[in-house]
Amino acid sequence: MMATGSSGTPFTDAAVDPPVRGFLHTPATPAKDGLVLTHGAGGNAKSALLVALAGAFSQVGFTVLRCDLPFRQARSFGPPRPGDASRDRQGLKNTVAALRKLVPGRVFLGGQSYGGRQASMLCAEEAEVADGLLLLSYPLHAPGKPDQLRTQHLPQLQVPVLFVHGTRDPFGSIEEMQAAIKLVPAKTSLLRVEGAGHDLGLKGKKKLESLPETVLSEFRKVFT
Repeated sequence: MMATGSSGTPFTDAAVDPPVRGFLHTPATPAKDGLVLTHGAGGNAKSALLVALAGAFSQVGFTVLRCDLPFRQARSFGPPRPGDASRDRQGLKNTVAALRKLVPGRVFLGGQSYGGRQASMLCAEEAEVADGLLLLSYPLHAPGKPDQLRTQHLPQLQVPVLFVHGTRDPFGSIEEMQAAIKLVPAKTSLLRVEGAGHDLGLKGKKKLESLPETVLSEFRKVFT
């Protein structure tokens, strides 16, 4: 599993419950650090955003593991069910543990939308799980429901967090995100993606080709 192409190599650890399933990107010249990336409620580990980010990070030495959350392993399509969240968080914990066996340095945990929310909730519960968070399109509230904020756990976050958010994201405006981020006591940064919606511009005909490099650059500033 140590040789990899641009799309990664299939990776499975069935010795844990929930099992780990995804794609491993091992750089030609590995550095010490690793990154776990997971998807949103409607996607999977093959999403364009995760593949693009994994490629950018692996090119500079990160070992990256893109993973399918347990709910997606159980069902190939459809959103998570209300009872899935706890198991999905355990799945992320298992994935981080699997990657820690492969890298000697820090391991960061990243996720898009639902995956990012579960990653942040996991780190709020257990700060030692990851060394930092990369939250892509954090779903601050459901579209059209700004009074139902998903911020209850943010004051418990003790690890640095980089938020990446589109200026046209219906799950939270930049102003709403700025207010929410103030609840986090740890170091934070917000990277605005101009004109992007919840997919951060990595979907459809007009793709923000520069986004992975921009995220990588900001990530390095936050986690140096």
